[in-house]
Amino acid sequence: MPTPRVAMRKIKECLRLKLDCDLSHERIALSLGLSKGVVSKYVARAEAAGLDWPALSALDETQVAARLCAPAPVVRGDRAPIDLPRVHRELRHKGVTRHLLWQEYCEANADRATYQYTQFCQHHQDYAGSLRRSMRQLHRAGEKLFVDYAGPTVGIVNPDTGELRRAHIFVGVLGASNYTYACATAGEKQVDWLRGLSQAMAFFGGVPALVVPDNPRALIAHPDRYEPELNRAAQDCARHYGTAILPARPRRPQDKAKAEVGVQVVERWILARLRHQCFFTLAALNLAIAELLAEMNARPFKKLDGSRRTWFETIDRPALMPLPAQPYELAQFKPCRVNIDYHVDIDGHYYSVPHALVRKAVEARITDTTVEILHAGQRVASHARSDARGRHTTVPEHMPAVHRAHREWTPGRFLRWAADIGPATCQLVEHLLTNRPHPEMGYRSCLGLLSLARHYGHPRLEAACTRALAIGSRTRKSVLSILQGGLDQQPLPTVVAQTDWISPDHDNLRGPAYYLEPSTTH
Repeated sequence: MPTPRVAMRKIKECLRLKLDCDLSHERIALSLGLSKGVVSKYVARAEAAGLDWPALSALDETQVAARLCAPAPVVRGDRAPIDLPRVHRELRHKGVTRHLLWQEYCEANADRATYQYTQFCQHHQDYAGSLRRSMRQLHRAGEKLFVDYAGPTVGIVNPDTGELRRAHIFVGVLGASNYTYACATAGEKQVDWLRGLSQAMAFFGGVPALVVPDNPRALIAHPDRYEPELNRAAQDCARHYGTAILPARPRRPQDKAKAEVGVQVVERWILARLRHQCFFTLAALNLAIAELLAEMNARPFKKLDGSRRTWFETIDRPALMPLPAQPYELAQFKPCRVNIDYHVDIDGHYYSVPHALVRKAVEARITDTTVEILHAGQRVASHARSDARGRHTTVPEHMPAVHRAHREWTPGRFLRWAADIGPATCQLVEHLLTNRPHPEMGYRSCLGLLSLARHYGHPRLEAACTRALAIGSRTRKSVLSILQGGLDQQPLPTVVAQTDWISPDHDNLRGPAYYLEPSTTH
């Protein structure tokens, strides 16, 4: 492409060939390598300017360009002014375009001359370019929440020990209104990020469509320029609020310029004012931040009308999605493998899962109050969280049928079952449970004894137990032998009293006096 000076030299030569040599447009175009349209255009401009070749030959190339290429003057007249701050603000609403605002501008000034659409756009573009860089991007209402942590920290002193620990400052900024939230957290771990995010949602009273952090390891499992992957806790939080977390590109702070500027504003208007104060608790620090935060959001803009607060009320708040019915409960996720006893180990306590998942990989969702076990994305167990190390929390439905049946047997249950049959049966069962080192050692004997009622019936079993007690043979085998031999249907043996077979007058009967020591004779 020829330079402007070379092009203007060709245009001057074109006019010489036409005005002085009177060549055709086609011959001139072929000679100079121009199109016939260009030749016609500049010949027409020279005629409109009243220039002939003697007049043109006296001009240099710059003067020729000024006479032939100067734009036609625009006669604006008394045009209706454009409310540029309002146009810039309205463009943040979803679905609002510059063409729509131009139409509204024309309708509002129907009795006056107005700017054409191209001029309207140019005026807005010039206005937007005059604002600070952080305001140049166009953000839709309720679309994005930018989050980050400030660099400076605030010291918190333990009043008992004098120990100093550092509190970190979480910052969230809504893209359209610049409405800002800030709070102090104990650190920048996963729980701190999610707690700050959930508190920001509650502060705004709604949920944006997107949350834009950088690439913290606390939220992003695999940072990637094109396909970043969130960790399970961040996914769970986004799912609870019905939003999406879209990390900025690695090492691209311009992707979250709102957060960068918001952090800078918080550092200047809040942290700088707190630098001489001493705080003893995190709650006291957050209370001081909240007071200064309200003042900061109410400060008017320098080049725009209103403040962060007023823009939030008119732009962002109506566009935010509603908060869920329940606040987000902070949770941690831990991969586990189900042990052979159908329990998983969480912080030294063992929680049961359905026995069909033995040796399967599962995931534990751990909150302050509950432990949920997930398999293939589905919840398969839920327990109240326990701090008792080495103990078990077991749901009977998670146990195999055999284990569950064994666990359901207790001494009390055996005694109640036996009492329904009869007192002799209950007495014999009590003997089977108490004549062993541990009651469970007699469970099988009791089950075997009581199961005889299904074949022989309650009356016969009660009679057999009565006979077994009478003859002093208190075992299941003895009862079974009595039933098999039909002895339960025979009269009980008569127990002969001792006075019936010992005669008090027998010669060999010594009597109690025999065992007394003889008295001593003096």
